[in-house]
Amino acid sequence: MTPAIDLLRCNGVDFELLEYTHDANIAAYGEEAAQALGLPPDAVFKTLIVNVDGKHLAVALVPVSKTLDLKALARAAKGKKAVLAEAAVAERATGYVVGGISPLGQKQRLTTFIDSSAEQLECLYVSAGRRGLEIALSPEKLQQLTQARMVPLARN
Repeated sequence: MTPAIDLLRCNGVDFELLEYTHDANIAAYGEEAAQALGLPPDAVFKTLIVNVDGKHLAVALVPVSKTLDLKALARAAKGKKAVLAEAAVAERATGYVVGGISPLGQKQRLTTFIDSSAEQLECLYVSAGRRGLEIALSPEKLQQLTQARMVPLARN
């Protein structure tokens, strides 16, 4: 399996694994997952790796139906500026390929922020560490395992 799934099993976390066939022609991975699995886009969260002030990386999770507010993330990370990390940097830091980056089981423990809209959900969906594989779990468990802070990060 993947390090994300291994982490969940090792911690005895209740989760559901959902699989779909990834279309290599689609680059909007989160939207593809929501559509292929028939899930509400507000409950499927994309995992974005962000460089804060050019000094350190952080993880931001926002619904696939929204975009990341980089200024809000910079404030939450106590920085001045945030930009999306280059794909190669994100892959090296997490051990996952873009489109399959999970917030769980990453190579490096990065500071993690989850959009506060997750607090309204019973269950949310994140990448399981491979394109075409999603994990369903409670926002509380995700927050606990990643030691994340819930903050407003998404914009329409």
